Parts: sequence; C-alpha cells; structure tokens
Amino acid sequence: MVQQRLGQRIRECRLECTGLSQEKFAHSIGMDRTYYASVERGKRNISIVNLEKIARGFGVSLAELLEGV
Repeated sequence: MVQQRLGQRIRECRLECTGLSQEKFAHSIGMDRTYYASVERGKRNISIVNLEKIARGFGVSLAELLEGV
C-alpha cells in the first residue's frame, strides 16, 4: 500500500535527516504529534501541503522525499 511505503520513507528520512523523535520533529514543523505519528504508520492519506511541511523540515525537496515510494 502506498500510504505504508510513504510512511516508512518519512520515518527513514526523519531519522537520517534530523535524528529527532516524532514529537520533537512534529513540533518543529507545526504539526500535531499524533497526526504525524499516524502518517509514519501509513494510516493517513496525507495532503500535499502537509507533505511539503515534512519535506521542508527534512531540508529536502518533495521529489527527494517521494523517491522510492
């Protein structure tokens, strides 16, 4: 399922790019921790606006974030 692959990719990027916990990263980009956690678990059909927030938080482009998904 694409949502699960995307969630795994986001988790990998968070750990590689920031090393922050879900809570600290979500706070840094102005996103609720529970919402962000559900994205990483592949339980959300995330909007492009929120994907962009996450990509910017990692310091990568949307294309880089979606690579391999």
